[in-house]
Amino acid sequence: MSEIKLPKVVVGTSGLGNLYVALPEADKCAIVGEWIKYSGKPAVFDSAGKYGAGQSLESLGNCLRQLQVKPADVLISNKLGWYRIPLTGPEPTFEPGVWKDIKHDAEQRISYEGILQCYEQGNELLNGYHAELVSVHDPDEYLAAAKDSTDRAQRFENVKEAYRALFELKAAGKVKAVGVGAKTWTVIKEITDQVRLDWVMIANSMTLHSHPADLLQYMQQLKDKGTLIINSAVFNGGFLTGGDFYNYKPVTAGNPKDDALLQWRKDFFALCEAYGVEPAHACIQFGINGPGVTSIALSTSRPQKVKGNVDMATTPMPAGFWAEAKKRLHLDGLFAPLI
Repeated sequence: MSEIKLPKVVVGTSGLGNLYVALPEADKCAIVGEWIKYSGKPAVFDSAGKYGAGQSLESLGNCLRQLQVKPADVLISNKLGWYRIPLTGPEPTFEPGVWKDIKHDAEQRISYEGILQCYEQGNELLNGYHAELVSVHDPDEYLAAAKDSTDRAQRFENVKEAYRALFELKAAGKVKAVGVGAKTWTVIKEITDQVRLDWVMIANSMTLHSHPADLLQYMQQLKDKGTLIINSAVFNGGFLTGGDFYNYKPVTAGNPKDDALLQWRKDFFALCEAYGVEPAHACIQFGINGPGVTSIALSTSRPQKVKGNVDMATTPMPAGFWAEAKKRLHLDGLFAPLI
């Protein structure tokens, strides 16, 4: 992985795949253009066949071409394991209610052959660009779908076979680094205990709201081994900055679990207001200062937010903020660099 230099901010592209809202193509290209402007070279874009059933990859390639961006000026990560298939019903089957106005469905293909099919299809959708960072996407979901322990063991073998294919691509010089992207960090650990990866992307796991001590310990272990960490989804699916979804599930007042989430956010917003900072800034700074974190993955559906996102990744919080956050928000395991 030493030949790869990742910037502080890796560009998430789920919005290009019509996450929650279908953006016009012109808006998508404006977003990509702003990231190109403020990210430096190469700008690192993180995409996946799952994002809008390949819509994200397709839009990213289209926008990069329209902007006449040289392939050498971008580094594209494609998280592999979901393959575009025809849409046969009113909405996709793989994550109903999340992706808006997409024209295809997707199915999971995690195996030696399946992961190579996803890799080839992804490059076709990028249409002139190609992914140099590759990974197995959502192995946690794949393993969780097992019928029994025997099935799970076979599925884990399929995951390892997918990695055999990806490391063959690396050995052939077709890709530069191999990683994983998952929401369940314990599955990432299960994989890295058996497969030496170049990088991991942890999603929805190490956030200001949720950062278990055993995860922080594991992240330190990854750092000690030289495995790069990209921290993703540090807003818990947008909830921590005011959205209606926590980790992609709707939050509604009236049941105890959701009421507790809403109260925590209310206290968090009050703290940010007292210090004159944006909630997003606190989330980003917390997420990027985790043990071993190299980069933070950020995305936005508004071009005018891009520069601010980059600035928030490099600007620390005001003095005293974290000590007060630990007190008001009952934060456990708040790591030393912050306070």
